[in-house]
Amino acid sequence: HPIDLNVLPHIDVFQPNGYTKEELKMVNETKKIMGDDRIRVTATCVRVPVMGGHSESVNVEFAQDFDLDDVRDILRKTDGVELVDEPGQNIYPMPKDSHGRDAVLVGRLRRDDTQPNTLNMWIVADNLRKGAATNAVQIAEYLVAQGLV
Repeated sequence: HPIDLNVLPHIDVFQPNGYTKEELKMVNETKKIMGDDRIRVTATCVRVPVMGGHSESVNVEFAQDFDLDDVRDILRKTDGVELVDEPGQNIYPMPKDSHGRDAVLVGRLRRDDTQPNTLNMWIVADNLRKGAATNAVQIAEYLVAQGLV
């Protein structure tokens, strides 16, 4: 299918369960990174004609209630994360704003009114910078700090 002026809900090969390999990779990597196979993760990966980057609509269910202002404060203080969250002024993360940057942009924070203790947010990042290059540098810095190289 042409991607120009289009959005394709299909990245990689479809599997027998209806998910694509990319979607299953996202589910499995999330569980691995979080160190918890019990985390319930689902994904639909789409191709969108932008310069670059990855975007995610993320829904997080907490064990107990939370305060949105506390979540915003935590995100503001998290290294590598930039809170971009003024939707009333049309200020939210967009792939064009993450291009060429190391920061992960997070915004559109809001409660999920359909589920208790659940947060929705929109996240974008330049996957070549953060997902590949920056992570490689951070791993190298860690190895040097540990005296392993």
